[in-house]
Amino acid sequence: MNAHTAPRRRRLAGASALVAAGVLTALTVPSAALAAEGDTTIDILDVNDFHGRIESEGTATDKAAGAAKLAGVVQSYREANPNTIFASVGDNVGASTFTSLIQQDAPTIDALNAMDLDVSAIGNHELDKGQDDLTGRIEDRAEWPYVSSNIVKAGTTDPAFTPWSIVERGGVKVGFIGATTEDLIPGLVSPGGVQGLAMAPIVSQVNRYAEELTDGKADNGEADVLVLLVHEGATTSALSDATGSGAFGKITAGVSSKVSAIVSAHTHATYNHSIAGPDGKPRPVIQTGSYGVNFGHLQLTVGADKKLRSITSEVRSVNGYTGVPADQSSVQAVTGIVTAAKAKADVEGAKKLGDITADLRRAVQSDRTSENRGGESVLGNYIAEVQRAATTRQGSQVAFMNPGGLRTDMLFASSGANDPDGQVTYKEAALVQPFANTLVTQDMTGQQIKDALEQQWQPDGLERPFLKLGVSDGFAYTYDPNAERGSRITAMTLGGAPIALDDTLKVTVNSFLSTGGDNFAAFAGGTNKADSGTVDLQAQVDYFIANPVVTPPTDQRAVGVVTTPVPAEGFQPGDEVSVSLSSLVFSSDDPATAGSVSVSAGDVVLAESAIDPTIVDKRDEQGRATLTFTVPGADDASQVDTAGDTVRATALRATAAAAPTETTDEPLVLTLPNGQTITLAVTVPIETAVEPTDPTDPGTGGPTDPTTPGADLPGGGTDGGVTGPDGTGAADQQPTRAAGDLAWTGADLVVPGIAAGVLLLAGTLALVLARRKRAAHDETVLTD
Repeated sequence: MNAHTAPRRRRLAGASALVAAGVLTALTVPSAALAAEGDTTIDILDVNDFHGRIESEGTATDKAAGAAKLAGVVQSYREANPNTIFASVGDNVGASTFTSLIQQDAPTIDALNAMDLDVSAIGNHELDKGQDDLTGRIEDRAEWPYVSSNIVKAGTTDPAFTPWSIVERGGVKVGFIGATTEDLIPGLVSPGGVQGLAMAPIVSQVNRYAEELTDGKADNGEADVLVLLVHEGATTSALSDATGSGAFGKITAGVSSKVSAIVSAHTHATYNHSIAGPDGKPRPVIQTGSYGVNFGHLQLTVGADKKLRSITSEVRSVNGYTGVPADQSSVQAVTGIVTAAKAKADVEGAKKLGDITADLRRAVQSDRTSENRGGESVLGNYIAEVQRAATTRQGSQVAFMNPGGLRTDMLFASSGANDPDGQVTYKEAALVQPFANTLVTQDMTGQQIKDALEQQWQPDGLERPFLKLGVSDGFAYTYDPNAERGSRITAMTLGGAPIALDDTLKVTVNSFLSTGGDNFAAFAGGTNKADSGTVDLQAQVDYFIANPVVTPPTDQRAVGVVTTPVPAEGFQPGDEVSVSLSSLVFSSDDPATAGSVSVSAGDVVLAESAIDPTIVDKRDEQGRATLTFTVPGADDASQVDTAGDTVRATALRATAAAAPTETTDEPLVLTLPNGQTITLAVTVPIETAVEPTDPTDPGTGGPTDPTTPGADLPGGGTDGGVTGPDGTGAADQQPTRAAGDLAWTGADLVVPGIAAGVLLLAGTLALVLARRKRAAHDETVLTD
């Protein structure tokens, strides 16, 4: 417990798991008996980011306790002290578990009503479906006021919602000022749902109402004590993250000292700090984590003169609380709500959609557990393809999926009885995409698509500096991670063909992205927009109907490539060339399976290197390798030198000295462990043997005859130069997609000829990612 004046409570001795996690425990039983005569003790309990976790996830102190257990905690405090207030800091609903989600969070709202929630800040998820949904569906059902002072009417500083609420207990008026993360608009919600709204700075808006509520003028509201409920927070439990120069540090330092405590949310961190305000006096700054795992507790002692005497703070485990209320009515009411909700969810959620052959996972951070929205993911690419397939009739060619819309993994392992390995139920699919966004098709130019990909690098100063878009089958691109903002995307292809900046494609995104959500403003600029009316979850249902067994896509659809700058005259024998690569593996893969990558030209393997699978947090740079080689010379002897994990070919002469040869410029081709190839628009001269021909024979055109089919294509004249694992030409294997067909998940990307106009977006690199067809485990025939 942080004591901000002389402590009135004895701090419990002994370490626990909560203490180790930065959560401080205090009295096991609430008490109002410590106040001096004439003083009033007020207990304020709070939760944040509950996200519809109405069911218990276990009894351990680090598990979501469920709504019924939380109701018991609140009632216990009220019985011990009638001057108890129960508050929330937002995100009560949205991104919920299936039990609440399937009924549009009505069970969660009903449960909080049964607990007599007094006030809540507006979180970003309260606006998932727009302002009309908040003021309609949510507020119509909720029996508490929602407050936010800094969501304003566009072009003004006038609040669009109630900025504050006063709760009176024991004759003391406690004013709760609400505030919402400034990233809300346009980054966290669909701009189309919040038209006419804007974000004002939290500090200035809070200070404005702190002044009004303490200026002695009854006509604009008056409070004896002020508490800030702010849906923004420190990113970790470290004190430095709450006091630095970031968004939250500015709040803790800048909010008026008239505010006696800052109760925060949004980042799902857990902390109980004492931080000085502008007047130098410390005040509580707390956050409880999320999902109802913990609750916050402020205890205020207010004198007969209505002045705050002291305030203490703590964050405690809901499951770790042992008090049992005498009056069980609220607990029983909440239990009934949850039981009924679970019964309905069990019936709907148990319905089978289909099967998967392996995990469909999101990207992970270096701890291999936490979600990494900056990494390319199997799940993101799969969902993008699901959404493209759902809009085939609208002519969709490519789809993009935002990582924040994927809330959990789709796992192969059984979740329990009656759920065999590999089965995907309605509930499991719904938990992946709980937002019920509709799918929107629109026309976008190559330039607009490139701009959208550039916007994966988010505006400076955000907690997540990079958001990796999932992309549908057939679309691929390369990027230069070292380039300047706006110039990182180096090439884009669709089905093997380069995308020109003035091309127009039919693109599918969800309704959140279509209006520029997550700072992807380029998607808002699409034309001929049409809402398909298909909800994202229904798209999954339909996809499984058409594809009862789904094999996860394993190809990389974005690869970082940086090569040695190409000389004006091109590379010559003896030149040293370096190719630096990144994003060669998925962070969710077993690092032991990373394998190696090679670079070749023609039939010559020039270099090979092991792939470093080390994960780079918040980015997509895992799977790195550098390939260095010397361009072979015509007079060199054939040899291969091995140094470390790099194989360097200094020459290749596989023919007898007397055999005729020719030198051709061959493109560099990268081969990944799964057989996927990447062809770069960078060539090196390679000497190869040719069959002797009679130049007088009219039936032969010679090796450089321009009439020879495919003579100007890389790979010696094959259509596209892509070869599957079985040695067959990829172009010959690529099926024709009939109108209305679902995506062929094994489609190769045909490599365009270097001389045929490969799009160069950044000077030296153009690329085509050639995705190999996935073969059945025990077959040599390639399948999808």
